Amino acid sequence: MSASHFTIFSGSSHKELAKAVAQGVKKDLGKLTLSTFSCGEKYVRLEQTVRGQEVFIIQTCRDYWVNEDYMELFLMIDAARLSFASKIHVIIPHFGYARQDKVHVPREPISAKLMADLIVQAGADHVITFGLHADQAQAFFDVPVDNINTHKLFADYYKKKKLKNMTVVSPDAGGAKNAKKFADDLGAPIAILHKTRPAHNEAVTTHVVGEVKGRTCIIYDDMIDTAGTVGAAHSALKNAGANQDIYLAATHAIFSGPAQKRLEKAGFKEVTVTDTLPIEKEKKFKGLRVVSVAPLLADIIGSVTHQKSVSKLFY
Repeated sequence: MSASHFTIFSGSSHKELAKAVAQGVKKDLGKLTLSTFSCGEKYVRLEQTVRGQEVFIIQTCRDYWVNEDYMELFLMIDAARLSFASKIHVIIPHFGYARQDKVHVPREPISAKLMADLIVQAGADHVITFGLHADQAQAFFDVPVDNINTHKLFADYYKKKKLKNMTVVSPDAGGAKNAKKFADDLGAPIAILHKTRPAHNEAVTTHVVGEVKGRTCIIYDDMIDTAGTVGAAHSALKNAGANQDIYLAATHAIFSGPAQKRLEKAGFKEVTVTDTLPIEKEKKFKGLRVVSVAPLLADIIGSVTHQKSVSKLFY
């Protein structure tokens, strides 16, 4: 397909990433008007024709702005659908509400499923996202989903550091599968921590399963929200005799509430995240490193428009 037959639009949530992706496919971002009425309602207008074209819409879900970012996304999808786009590919680097993927206690909603339904009902034909909290959440969508795993990006980063005696650590049993992929990329063993949650955004690590004594540990997780889980993991590894240099790698840098202070206090050798979410200046700290997903997204868009395999880029 000719490059002229697809257009990339960006919502207001992550312009920096969208510009980098567009640059990677040698295109300018599509012209779009986004505004908010005085009553709080969102307004969207595509400022160029997309009739017969494939449209890629990039919109992530920021902390504290999740609901606004989703509403803006729904309106952008609907505008593209009503403008006769041939296909609408929605790129959501960080999928909001992903952790609410089942009923934990009676009378709760399954919010992740509801968000998936709204995206599809708005008109999306295909969804691209990074590191869903649970891989099976892909089944919430009635359209194809590419759930991009970032383990190769992190493996390339850490291979360059040439660390010795590495052990990849999953902070809970649920993340063990993805941590194993990362560990295999590095040729390192894996350890798993057992945690309990006495309340929302609180975590207590009770057991360490695997050999960590005297080893350089890399904690690998899908997200850092308030940093309660990874902070508890750091303490557990230190108590188990791990090497003083403990690293942390996570896809989504939500960094809400006390996260920054907790990460600084924990004393990680380095915290490595991707730019699936914008990281404001006030959330940055010494030892934070950011690996960009923009080149990978550009390659994915190229593969999609030329009907080539996407999975080979990250699997």
